[in-house]
Amino acid sequence: MPPVLVVGSNSFSGASFVDYLLEQGQEVIGTSRSVEPIDAMLPYKWRNHQNFTFHQLDLNRDISKIIELINDQRPEYVINFAAQSMVGESWKNPEDWFMTNAVSTIKLHDALRKLDFLKRYVHISTPEVYGSCEGFVKENFPFNPSTPYAVSRAAADMSLRTFRSTYNFPVVTTRAANVYGSGQQLYRIIPRTILFILLGKRLELHGGGESTRSFIHMLDVSDATWRIAQHGVNGDTYHISTNEVISIRDLVAKICKKLGARFEDHVQIVGERLGKDSAYHLDSTKVRAELGWSDKITLDQGIDECISWVQKNLETLRNEPMNYIHKR
Repeated sequence: MPPVLVVGSNSFSGASFVDYLLEQGQEVIGTSRSVEPIDAMLPYKWRNHQNFTFHQLDLNRDISKIIELINDQRPEYVINFAAQSMVGESWKNPEDWFMTNAVSTIKLHDALRKLDFLKRYVHISTPEVYGSCEGFVKENFPFNPSTPYAVSRAAADMSLRTFRSTYNFPVVTTRAANVYGSGQQLYRIIPRTILFILLGKRLELHGGGESTRSFIHMLDVSDATWRIAQHGVNGDTYHISTNEVISIRDLVAKICKKLGARFEDHVQIVGERLGKDSAYHLDSTKVRAELGWSDKITLDQGIDECISWVQKNLETLRNEPMNYIHKR
């Protein structure tokens, strides 16, 4: 079988998806702008996989080399996880978010549409494009982005609509709820809360944690993503989400309880993040009905797994950066 190309393979979602594909017996090629991080942050390093090749290639600077690699390896599936993905920080250097998420991403799309061997391009988008909304929204919900990050992602999504209608480009788009799992970046809420409690640090909770989210384990997301890649309808978008909703405050309280820690001892309430959406909940009926997918890992099971991962790697993780570090 031709290899599968995963763009952004060093990201948490990308690395987890690589691991999932390798477990399915697929050969995988990964590209990311940075060198591979420590093994504790790369799920595909935790098993004895043999069919993965990594290339350090930056979507902003090495687009021609990425296309050269694609032409050489001729993958039938290209899945793109690469993005500047921090929402709050996008206000500080919005041009960097637009360069990666819109300009460079659209350059990639324009090259991919000319390839006759490409069976499917999977564009990993975000529910942030919808802005704050009430209830569970379907895939046709109108865009209302409220941050530079969300606007930059919406721009690429809208461009893909024109590529589909004009060039018949074989694209499917996914939007997942808040993903989590072992190996996630330490500045994300679940690993950060666990690590801070274990290290006796105090966690800042923006806006008191009143915003609500659905959290879905990355293994369930990977399963859905691969189903969509192989069997989804070209031009369609698919939501990947659980039906469970929880506030950030209750999520942190749940982790505190599991670790035998008092919420008041480990949490400091701070002001809300600029432009933060209070809620976005995704209706995932479509992927369930059309592709037979369902989420298998409960939030309690997933948090327990993450706690075990942090505890197992505590001495390593305590020396890793716990805050987002911006890279141009």
